[in-house]
Amino acid sequence: MSLGNEKDQQLQRSMKSRHLFMLSLGGVIGTGLFLNAGYTINQAGPGGAILAYIIGGVLLYLVMTCLGELSVKMPVTGSFQTYAAKYIGPASGFTLGWMYWLGSATTAGVEFTAAGMVMQRWFPDTPVWIWCAVFIVLLFSFNALTTKGFAETEYWFAGIKVLAVIIFIIVGVGAIFGMVSMEGRPAPFFSNFSADGGLFPFGISIVFVTMMNVVFSYQGSELIGIAAGETENPQKNIPRAIRNVIFRILVFYVASVTILSALFPSSELGLLESPFVTVFDAVGIPFAADIMNFVILTALLSVGNSCLYAATRLLWALSHSNMAHPVFGKLTKRSVPLNSLLMTLAFSLLSLLTSVLAADTVYVLLMSVSGIAVTFCWMGIALSQFNFRRQYLREGGKVEELQFAAPFYPVMPLLCLGLCTFLMIYPIFDPTQRFGLIYGIGALVVFYLYYYLRYGRNKDKHPNVPTQG
Repeated sequence: MSLGNEKDQQLQRSMKSRHLFMLSLGGVIGTGLFLNAGYTINQAGPGGAILAYIIGGVLLYLVMTCLGELSVKMPVTGSFQTYAAKYIGPASGFTLGWMYWLGSATTAGVEFTAAGMVMQRWFPDTPVWIWCAVFIVLLFSFNALTTKGFAETEYWFAGIKVLAVIIFIIVGVGAIFGMVSMEGRPAPFFSNFSADGGLFPFGISIVFVTMMNVVFSYQGSELIGIAAGETENPQKNIPRAIRNVIFRILVFYVASVTILSALFPSSELGLLESPFVTVFDAVGIPFAADIMNFVILTALLSVGNSCLYAATRLLWALSHSNMAHPVFGKLTKRSVPLNSLLMTLAFSLLSLLTSVLAADTVYVLLMSVSGIAVTFCWMGIALSQFNFRRQYLREGGKVEELQFAAPFYPVMPLLCLGLCTFLMIYPIFDPTQRFGLIYGIGALVVFYLYYYLRYGRNKDKHPNVPTQG
């Protein structure tokens, strides 16, 4: 099937630096922070949760610096899928591309489910799946706009989320030290750190069991690479966005988890109601909890919006690499890959399983599948950068000539690979995550097998790797 005029089928570089920064930051501030942080504290204790998010932040830094080097050198839509195909092998590019598409589309479904759960604060008798359907239509509309229109919408969505987190940190610190009253209770200071068994009530090993939750929380930061092919002046804007976003993500998460741990015993922090809303309820500011609930709803829809964007662009890139059907490579007159968007949205309808299954069960399972999928992709990014730098040096290239270079090569990519591999072991010990791990590994094997069955002996259909965005 012909894609038509090649020039008409190229995405436009319409994202500015501020769009790129807020897209990557906003893509991380959603379910993982507003809902999942309380769940992680409940499972690992205050010390365990803080340690888990710090370790996750170190891993995020390793991934983002590796991705930054590749994205600045080769700013293409498709990002790490293209890098894996070029520097690991076409089979790996095919597998990682489809794995990330699977993870992002699944995460979009998680956001639909979480948004429906948040709506139950106002409409407790309305089934979650109905709200899922409403939000699916809404996010489809956002993504069917021009790329610039999507980026501008996401910029303001992300701005609301960032402002909300900053306000929460200020109010939370005040509540910890008694400057803000919480339902007449005395200031807790850090007494809850010693409640319910102390900092590590279930030991250190549980920290690594909950790491898939943390990886899921940090998923979305790699949108910088996905959006590289639609970014103005990527050589300048990508490094700036990476340097800014890593620090802010780590501060927002660690500060928020520390505050929640100080304000509540870990046994009180559950899954279905956001602890952020609970804080504003307890503070007693009129309508503050409802306002915060609305902010959280906006945040969840924003992350879902970003995931649909990422998965849609990746499917478009897979099509142009001959790794997906050519129909997914078509663009509308507004340079939107509508067929890819429809396919991604159709897969995200998994969230509607909440109509027949418990919403919290589906949520945890989808979160685990998504976290495992993105872990595989992070490993692919690290290995791609390792192989790229080795090839670059072998061909006579100089590190000083790279416009963005990951430091401490080869320690950083190897450490990233080792840490990701280590974290993949622990979901075995969590019954819910165990299924996610099985499904994730199963998908990995299926994609590799499919690649070799389809392309292995047919050179005419062999995928191609684009060299420019």
